[in-house]
Amino acid sequence: MAATLPGASSMVLFFLLSLVAATEALDVPTLTFGDGFSHLFGNDNLIRSADDRSVRLTLNRYSGSGFISSDLYEHGFFSASIKLPKDYTAGVVVAFYTSNGDVFPDTHDELDFEFLGNVRGKDWRIQTNVYGNGSTTRGREERYLVPFDPTEEPHRYSILWTPDYIIFYIDDVPIREVVRSDAMGGDFPSKPMSVYATIWDGSSWATSYGRIRIDYKYAPYVSEFSDLVLRGCRVDPIQQVDSADRCAEAVEELMSVDYALLTPRKRSSMRRFRERYMIYSFCYDQHRYGNVTFPDCDYVSSEHSKFGEWGDNKFPPKELRRSRRRSRKPSAVDDQPSK
Repeated sequence: MAATLPGASSMVLFFLLSLVAATEALDVPTLTFGDGFSHLFGNDNLIRSADDRSVRLTLNRYSGSGFISSDLYEHGFFSASIKLPKDYTAGVVVAFYTSNGDVFPDTHDELDFEFLGNVRGKDWRIQTNVYGNGSTTRGREERYLVPFDPTEEPHRYSILWTPDYIIFYIDDVPIREVVRSDAMGGDFPSKPMSVYATIWDGSSWATSYGRIRIDYKYAPYVSEFSDLVLRGCRVDPIQQVDSADRCAEAVEELMSVDYALLTPRKRSSMRRFRERYMIYSFCYDQHRYGNVTFPDCDYVSSEHSKFGEWGDNKFPPKELRRSRRRSRKPSAVDDQPSK
């Protein structure tokens, strides 16, 4: 059972899942920062490498930082290898996402990877979100642990967005699929979006529902982004007329590549990942949504029994970092509760 897997076994399992998926591995060209992105905020808190193929984003007590794609995209594949900050990171949020909130503030679309920091000795949480047409009150959030330490080396996080479905990847393993349906209506993202990467202070909610806040004595918090990928149909943010027709060929090509096709092997890898590492699902959150059913939820009875009325996994996997760290005298920080 996933909840009883020790850290080493979990890492071996994820390696095997990646190995299976790697038979159809992601193979996409990367680009330099200057070829696809620009500085968004944070002044000197964004540092580009000498070869312009990696970027460091820093959060300190004065500011976070971020960058944005130079273009909007009408669907696409967006990817980055990310290394997260070490040590005490409660309240820290690192994000890699697509959004059009600056163009459509009231009806924006958004697809997120959000990385939620934690107290020392506790694992980062990874969250995916899907918002369409301003549907933030029906946020389709899922949250996971991962069977590796995301602060030790970079791992690739990818978002595939097509007119018919969305797939989130960690390395070569698909972890979530959202299939468009008529019942979803405008909740499925459909308008051109930019690609963002940011680091910021999310103390109000990121760790234990905001009970544990950021401590800037551990700053600066540094995240690293490399292997940047932007593949899709570029759209002028002002002249978006007939963008669907103009982008039809690019979308057709996008949907024919390996990472857009979930083969039986990939689906098996995705199912195993979700069974072992998903710790929250909006599908089962009765406190937030009551008896509302979502058309994009696959309500599996065996899965449902694992989740409580708040949508949290009642049998989460062990804290992987805690199982690896050396024994030492615990501190008051380590004794803090964590979600």
